[in-house]
Amino acid sequence: MSESFSSPGIDPPSPTLSARLRELAEYLAAPAAGRLTEEQRALSLGIARRLVTAVAARLDPAIDANALWADWLHGGVPGAERLVGHCFARAEEHRWREQSAHRNASPAPVHPGDATADAPAVDTALSDVDRAYLALQIADRRRFDALGNPALAVGDLDAELFRALLLDIAAWRLAEVSRDTDRAAQLGDAVRAVVSRQAEEPGIADAANAYHAILGDRVPQVAADAIARHNWPVLIALAAAAHRRSYGDMALSLLTAQAAALPSLLAPLQLDRTALAPLEASLAMLPSRAVADGGGGDQVDPKPSGRDGR
Repeated sequence: MSESFSSPGIDPPSPTLSARLRELAEYLAAPAAGRLTEEQRALSLGIARRLVTAVAARLDPAIDANALWADWLHGGVPGAERLVGHCFARAEEHRWREQSAHRNASPAPVHPGDATADAPAVDTALSDVDRAYLALQIADRRRFDALGNPALAVGDLDAELFRALLLDIAAWRLAEVSRDTDRAAQLGDAVRAVVSRQAEEPGIADAANAYHAILGDRVPQVAADAIARHNWPVLIALAAAAHRRSYGDMALSLLTAQAAALPSLLAPLQLDRTALAPLEASLAMLPSRAVADGGGGDQVDPKPSGRDGR
């Protein structure tokens, strides 16, 4: 008897049925594995949509992003396997930061290099450390939309992913304007121009590297203070710069790490073991976390290859 299955009375199966069968097959293959919650799914989907909208606007402001997204949701998002890791990493980081914000009322340090320092006067020139920290804050703010929803900044994407997404959007747009030979010809020029501009756009990795470099031997102090205050963007940025990894990759490594792995993962920051306690506690309280050994959910290895430390 054949081990394969066929759709009940539908030949060929509909895309919806095919998706359901794939989902069921994945579940049967690992029924005890943790699954995405509705919150995780919604956050990741929203991040993907905002990214597609942002890239489409760069290519051609006349593109109807709502129609584009609706078509892709109906027929499948092109290159979904390329996007999923980046979107999931950003969504999990956002969940973590939101949880910390709700559980902890302590304010972020005014001066990141010295948590006890007073805020500089309005007419006082910023120090090099202050400027680097401000640049990091600005880079992080680009990773939200105008309403405060999590997003992926175009400047944080690696060139390969950005170009692939851009070409997918251009292909969709070409199908719309194919009868207009002038507008169709302009798409190719627009793609090249947008790719060139994105390559020169600074991302959060650049800000993280600059901040790490300017701190010098103060990195352990600032990293420990960031953990104590649950200032996770600073901790992720410093760890990413120290490891010369992308911000998203470093965030996901922290979020999926077991407590026993944290000392080695953050070894370049030269933190005392006791300084890691608030980090361990915060991660342990994050629901539905994809712990690396599978004990708290599926192992996720999306390899978010955003711009690395260069």
